[in-house]
Amino acid sequence: MVFPGLSVGAYNLVYVSSLALYRRYRPESFAEVIGQEHVTDPLQQALRNNRVNHAYLFSGPRGCGKTTSARILARCLNCEQGPTPTPCGECQSCRDLARNGPGSIDVIEIDAASHGGVDDARDLREKAFFGPASSRYKIYIIDEAHMVTSAGFNALLKVVEEPPEHLKFIFATTEPEKVIGTIRSRTHHYPFRLVPPGTLRDYLGQVCGQEGARIEDGVLPLVVRAGAGSVRDSMSVMDQLLAGAADDGVTYAMATSLLGYTDGSLLDSVVDAFAAGDGAAAFEVVDRVIEGGNDPRRFVADLLERLRDLVILAAVPDAAEKGLIDAPVDVIERMQAQASVFGAAELSRAADLVNSGLTEMRGATSPRLQLELICARVLLPAAFDDERSFQARLDRLERGAAAGAGPSPVYTPAPQAPAMPAMGYVPGPDAHTPMAPPPLPPTPAPAPAPVQEPAPAPVQAPVQEPAQPPASRPGAWPGAAAPGSGAPGAWPGASAPAPAAQAPAPAAPAPVHAQPAPQAPAPAAGGGGGGDTAQVRNLWPQILDAVKNRRRFTWILLSQNAQVAGFDGTTLQLGFLNAGARDNFASSGSEEVLKQALAETFNVQWRVEAIIDPSGGANPPPAATGFGGGRPQASAPAPAFQQAPPPAPVQAQPTQAFPQASVPAPAPAQAPAPSYAPPAPQPVAPEDDVPEEDDPDLVDSALSGHDLIVRELGATVVEEYTND
Repeated sequence: MVFPGLSVGAYNLVYVSSLALYRRYRPESFAEVIGQEHVTDPLQQALRNNRVNHAYLFSGPRGCGKTTSARILARCLNCEQGPTPTPCGECQSCRDLARNGPGSIDVIEIDAASHGGVDDARDLREKAFFGPASSRYKIYIIDEAHMVTSAGFNALLKVVEEPPEHLKFIFATTEPEKVIGTIRSRTHHYPFRLVPPGTLRDYLGQVCGQEGARIEDGVLPLVVRAGAGSVRDSMSVMDQLLAGAADDGVTYAMATSLLGYTDGSLLDSVVDAFAAGDGAAAFEVVDRVIEGGNDPRRFVADLLERLRDLVILAAVPDAAEKGLIDAPVDVIERMQAQASVFGAAELSRAADLVNSGLTEMRGATSPRLQLELICARVLLPAAFDDERSFQARLDRLERGAAAGAGPSPVYTPAPQAPAMPAMGYVPGPDAHTPMAPPPLPPTPAPAPAPVQEPAPAPVQAPVQEPAQPPASRPGAWPGAAAPGSGAPGAWPGASAPAPAAQAPAPAAPAPVHAQPAPQAPAPAAGGGGGGDTAQVRNLWPQILDAVKNRRRFTWILLSQNAQVAGFDGTTLQLGFLNAGARDNFASSGSEEVLKQALAETFNVQWRVEAIIDPSGGANPPPAATGFGGGRPQASAPAPAFQQAPPPAPVQAQPTQAFPQASVPAPAPAQAPAPSYAPPAPQPVAPEDDVPEEDDPDLVDSALSGHDLIVRELGATVVEEYTND
């Protein structure tokens, strides 16, 4: 039938285009067969050596090239230039057995599914002894040979065992074990295999190029996965996608919806929820899966595939380059970032639970309930007492310790700050008196303030600075060298009234009032921009909250792997625990998310620099003690004043404001002895640590630890181990 309005040539074009894709591109020679070199190479060598057997058995999964290879072998045997591994394609036999040829009368294909009985075998045996009509050999290709009954095989046994010279048999089957042993032992068995994903993907790309089709990135891996290594199945899926493609070609969204696969965004969301331990986000993804009409079983299968890829990436960072993972570049980058925030035990446990849940979902009446239970088991490792759950909890604790090991210990001295202004406003020589017991609670400190000591006491007070504990305000205490005269350098709160009382000496307040300036160099001793670094570390939790509101994945990556390593006013240095975490931060777009969070929340434009810092910023420089940029440090204050830098300004300031204070400096060091008399007198002589000769603890007859426990506690030895 010819369509109206179409010429014969146009009709032929419509007919050709209606052929299935796998039929239009069926191989015509062994060189065109892909992924079966272990079969095609020996067959071609046997043809070159003219050592062709009378019977062959081709076995393997469906769609991997068994029947096609049988036709190619028949074409090679009956070629006028043959037997040859490369048929000429010009002779009558080659044209008859070509891709769209009419077929040859001497090459008979039998479908054993409908011709496997004993009567069919007898009919074949009677016709097999007649010679070929026009070819060199008469070849029987028996497809689905495992469907031949035992009686049929027994009827063929004699002719297969001793055929005439012109007769060849080629059996093709997907279940070679069902072919009886007497037949199988008389054939050359060639097992075919599934085609590797990389080879199949390249072949599909080549076919799509010949078809002139536009394919979006990520579609071919889905087609390869749907084909499961079968060339014919993959070609059929590709043909279906090409048939339904619009002007923009085959898109990823179209492929996922048509093939029934889960969209990558759902998988990313549920994996991020597992990493953050966010149950609300995980169950929200489950609701989106159900409301979107997706099959829960398919979602679980795709999630298991994603967890498998994450396990491989965690163990082999360059798995993509080695071909262990077949996915687009952007998907691999996302998976690398996800693998970096998981522990190995967590990933393995999650994959095992999802795999077990997938098995339980077969035949389940409520797939959604099963899916929610799977998510609950993954999110709650503490609810199980097996070894995998214990290791998963250890992974979470280690990540939490690594994330919280930064500035947390530095914030502990902060509650002491309010006590300083309360003592700073006290005028006159009594201002230093309450400073004597700073370690005590701040409330009893003002009580001794009214007790006026003799006037010389304030003059000696400045020299107490090296031994005084209040090192929490470096640079302010050295200015207390003139408390009696109301020097403004003693405390910032007393700087206003001090100039009025000290009017005769206007030159002295200038250097003394500038004394708080050492607060800026103090942090600088710990590194460039130390004070700013401390302030940024103090704001780091707020920065993480701002990032979390923008992108949860970036928040997980920063909170688990990064800490503030330094800040110089314009550049924020983030220290990552390893190179993988740093690369994931740079490649996943998290740097831009952090900059946007800083710009919108804190109104700053900082440059972000990612470095490798295994310590995670947990160890601040030892020199940055006391106040670093306005924030108390965690290190002990007393050792900071015993170092060389603090005493230098102590001697410099009294020299300018009170020249006479430099002379009595050594003496006042002993002055506070009366006030500290109660805790000081606890000397222990060396001879006190020497045991007496009659010390009962040294008696040889004293009970040992074992005997003492038995006597006093009534203990009983259950079992004793002897170390050889």
